[in-house]
Amino acid sequence: MAEEENTEETNNDTAEPKKSNNLVLIIIAVVLVLVLAIVGVVVVMLAGGDDAPQSAQSQQSAKNKPMKLMDSMEVGPMFPLDTFTVNLLSDSGRRYLKVQMNLELDDEELAAELESKTAVVRDVCIRLLSSKTLEEISTAKGKDKLKEQIVNQLNLRMRDGNIRNVYFTEFVVQ
Repeated sequence: MAEEENTEETNNDTAEPKKSNNLVLIIIAVVLVLVLAIVGVVVVMLAGGDDAPQSAQSQQSAKNKPMKLMDSMEVGPMFPLDTFTVNLLSDSGRRYLKVQMNLELDDEELAAELESKTAVVRDVCIRLLSSKTLEEISTAKGKDKLKEQIVNQLNLRMRDGNIRNVYFTEFVVQ
């Protein structure tokens, strides 16, 4: 009888560590899954979410590559702008941007209007450029967004035609 009690005690002793080991493994697995989920969310948030439309766009451009190449080779009339030197938006105010750009026009007639509205064009560009931070303009995506904003703001003020694109011929951040 004493032997039976000893065997039951040893069986109970081995069952409890197994249960506690299983419980520890389950807790570790749950914590690992949560950590991986949090890391995944952080990566998605840092990536921005604009990558999906671009990948679809790049797939479409791959199908139409010869046509897209021809379009990029046909550049409209250019209107060069003077150099802009502006302070970038920052806490310390110690960063500045020096930019020179050309505007691609859809029609030659727009050049005369741009000549007469030089002050307006410069004001729009200075306001947009100086409202940016270093982080916003340091990437290619940021530069493309800046180009788009310049085109949109200038086209709102044009009467004789539209500006197709902006080309940066000098872009220095210091």
